[in-house]
Amino acid sequence: MRMRISVLIAVFVGLSAISRAQAPSSPNYKANDRFEQLGPQLPTPNTFRTASGSPGRDFFQNRADYDIKVELDDANQKIIGSETITYFNNSPDELKYIWLQLDQNLFEKNSTANLTTQSVVSGNGTSLARLHNLNNAESGAQINPQKEYGHKITAVRNAAGKPLKYTINGTMMRIDLPTPLKTGQNFSFGVDWNYNITAYYGRSGYEYFPEDGNRNYFIAHWFPRLCAYDDVNGWQNKQFLGQGEFTLIFGNYKVAITAPNDHIVGSTGECLNYKQVLTPTQFQRLQKASTSKTPVKIVTQAEAEAAEKGKPTGKKTWIYKADNVRDFAFASSRKFIWDAMQTDVYGDGKKIWSMSFYPKEGNPLWEQYSTRAVEHTLKSYGNRTFKYPYPVAISCHATRYGGMEYPMISFNGGRPEPDGTYSEATKAGMIGVIIHEVGHNFFPMIVNSDERQWTWMDEGLNSFCQYLAEKEWDYNFPSGYGEPYQIIDYMKSDPALLSPIMTSSDNILQFGPNAYDKPAVALNILRETVMGRELFDYAFKEYANRWKFKNPTPADFFRTMEDASGVDLDWFWKGWFYGVEPVDQDLVEVNWFTVNTQNPEVEKALARAEAEAKAKTMSKIRDAATKDQTVVAQDSTMKDFYNRYDPYTVTDADRQRYQAYLATLSEEERKLLESKNNFYTLTLKNKGGLPMPVIVRMQFEDGTDSVARFPAEIWRFNDAQIQKVIATSKRVVQWTLDPFQEIADIDTDNNAFPRQAQQPTRFQLFRQQSRRSSNPMQEQRPATQPPARQGGANKNE
Repeated sequence: MRMRISVLIAVFVGLSAISRAQAPSSPNYKANDRFEQLGPQLPTPNTFRTASGSPGRDFFQNRADYDIKVELDDANQKIIGSETITYFNNSPDELKYIWLQLDQNLFEKNSTANLTTQSVVSGNGTSLARLHNLNNAESGAQINPQKEYGHKITAVRNAAGKPLKYTINGTMMRIDLPTPLKTGQNFSFGVDWNYNITAYYGRSGYEYFPEDGNRNYFIAHWFPRLCAYDDVNGWQNKQFLGQGEFTLIFGNYKVAITAPNDHIVGSTGECLNYKQVLTPTQFQRLQKASTSKTPVKIVTQAEAEAAEKGKPTGKKTWIYKADNVRDFAFASSRKFIWDAMQTDVYGDGKKIWSMSFYPKEGNPLWEQYSTRAVEHTLKSYGNRTFKYPYPVAISCHATRYGGMEYPMISFNGGRPEPDGTYSEATKAGMIGVIIHEVGHNFFPMIVNSDERQWTWMDEGLNSFCQYLAEKEWDYNFPSGYGEPYQIIDYMKSDPALLSPIMTSSDNILQFGPNAYDKPAVALNILRETVMGRELFDYAFKEYANRWKFKNPTPADFFRTMEDASGVDLDWFWKGWFYGVEPVDQDLVEVNWFTVNTQNPEVEKALARAEAEAKAKTMSKIRDAATKDQTVVAQDSTMKDFYNRYDPYTVTDADRQRYQAYLATLSEEERKLLESKNNFYTLTLKNKGGLPMPVIVRMQFEDGTDSVARFPAEIWRFNDAQIQKVIATSKRVVQWTLDPFQEIADIDTDNNAFPRQAQQPTRFQLFRQQSRRSSNPMQEQRPATQPPARQGGANKNE
C-alpha cells in the first residue's frame, strides 16, 4: 500500500530516523554480543605470535632430519625399517624427553580408537566377519585375523648404539634423554621397527587385485616420527584416533626404499638414482618428459601389464631426498603406469615435475587428465598463495573413491567402469580429488597447521582453493564445495547434531560438512559478499606467505585476514566459526511512501482516484440500481451546498496557497519535491540468528531491476529486527532478498515481498522403478566398439 508523506520535513529528518534500528523487540536480542570483538576468545598476543596475526620476534620451530632405510616385503605385506633421526631444539625450553608418533598403533586390537568406536550387533543377523571386525571399525581397514598390527619397535638407541629408555602409550612413544636437551642443541638417535600393512583404508595400505594377484601399495604414517613442540601446546602428543590427522614438523629426509625389482616406486622428494633403477628406455623417456609440455609415458600400459604377469627376480633400492618437508610417503607396485612432464608452471624459468602413477584400471581417465590436473593445481594455488617450492608433485591412483595427501605425493580415487566408460560424476570426482589432494601441498604441507586439533585449517581452506581451481579448470565444473546453497541442508539440520567449526578434530559431528563444506562456503562468502575479491585475495595471500613453512593457529588466520584488509570480521568469525546458528532473513513487510507535492492539480486528482476506488464496494455496486429512489434524489429541497460541492475540484485559492508554499522552499527542497521518488520502508527479521549482509533486488514496473546491498553491521543495534528506507525513482513491483544465493539463507520462501506462489514439487507415480544409468558414455557406445580401457592415447608414449 502506498502512503503519502504529507509533511515535507518528514522526508529530511524522517529518513534518518526511520533508518535507525528500532528498540530491541526480541528476548533473543544479542546484537552487542554478536558485534563486539572476539577478545578473550582468542589467545593473548605475545612475542611468539603478534596481535596482527604474524609470527613474532621470538617465534620458533623445532625440526628433525631423517635418514631412513626401509624394505617393502610384498610377499608378507610388511614394512621393515631403520632410521636415524637428528632432532634440533630451537625452543627456549630445556627438554628432558621427546615424543614420537606411532600411527600404525591405531590398528592394534586394544587401541583407544578401536575401544571407543561405537558399534551394534543387529538382532536380524550379524556375520562372523562383522563380529571380528567390530574392534577395527574406526579405521575402516580390512584386518587379517591371522596377523597383529601396529608398530613393533625392535630397538631405540643413541648415536653410540646404546639403548635408550622409552615408553609407548598408544600411538605415542616417549624417549627419555640421557641429559636434558638445551636450547640450540641437537640429539641423534636410531629406531628400528616393522609392521604389517593393512588393506588400504583411505590414508595408507594396499589394494589387492584378485584378477592378477598383485597389490598396489600406498605407504604413509609408516615410520616413527617426531611430535611437534611449540609455543601453543608444548608437546602436541594427542592420541591418533583416526579422524584428526597429523601435527608434524619440518626436516630433511634421505630415504632408501627397497622393493621387488619389478616394482615402480613414486615418493616424496627427488629420486637420486633413476639411472640405476630405470631401464635405459624408461630413463630416455624421462629425459624427454623434462622438456615436454604434455605428459610423456615413462612406463607404458603394455609394460605394466607385462609386469603384472611376471615374477620378481630380486630387489631394487630407490633413493629419494626431500628437503624441508613435514612428512614422507611413497607408493609402490608392478602394476603402475607412469607419466610425467616437467614444465615452467609460473613462467619464472623454474621447472616443476608433474607426475602420475596408476594401474590400467584407471584408464582412460588417468592418462588423459591426472598429470594435467596436477600442473593446473600448482598454477592455480600458487597464483593465490605462493609459488610451489618443491621440485615435484605426484598423483597416485588409489582405489575407487577418496583421497589422501602427503608432501609432493597424493593418493587419489576416481576409477572408470571395467569397460573403460565412466559417468560425468566419476570424471569430475577424479579431477576434483586430484586438485584437492595436490592442493594440500599448500595447506597443510607448507602452511603447516595443526590437523590433529583444527581440521578446518587445512581441509576448509583447501576445499575453498579447490573450488576456485575447479572453476579455472572448467567454467561449468560441478564443484562439490564453495557455493552457499550447497551448505543449506547442513545449516538447517537439528542443532543437536551440529558442531561449531572451531571444534577439535576428533570431536566433530558430521565431519565432512563441518570441516570441509562450511568453511569453504564461509570463505567464499567473505570473498564475494563481505570483503570483495580484491581485499580478500590480498589478505588470504598475506596469510599464506606469513605462515608458509610455519605452524599457524586459528587466531593467526583470523587476525591476518583483518590486519591485511582493514575489515572488522570478528562478527563473522563468531557466527560462522564459533556458532551453529543458520542464516534466515525474513522480509516481513514493505511500506510504500511518496512525497506529498502540495500541488492541488496533482494531489486532488490522486485523492479523487483513491476516493473512487474506495467507493467500489459490493454494497455500492448493488445499491447503484436504486440510487434514483433515495430521498435526496427525489426531493430537491433536501439538497444544499454540500450536495453540489466537489472537494476535488482545484480552486484559485488552492493555486495561490501552492505558489506561496513554493516560495518558502530552498533549491534542494524543490529538487526533492520534483523528484517524484518512491520511498519504501523494509522490515526484516533475523529468524536464523546468524547476522549477514542484507542484499535485496528491486524489480521495477518497467521491467528493469536494481540491487541494494547493506553490510551485516546493519544488525548491530538490533539483531532480531531492522527497518531500512530505500528511495527509488521507479515503482517497485517485487522485492527479493539474497537474489544471487550469496549468504546460505536456509528459507527462501520468506525472501520475497509480495510473497511468491510456491512451486510444486515433482513426484513419481511409480512406487519403485529401476534407476536410470548415470553413465551415458556406456549407454551410447555401439555394442561392437571395443572397451575403452586401452593405453596409448597419449601420443608421447
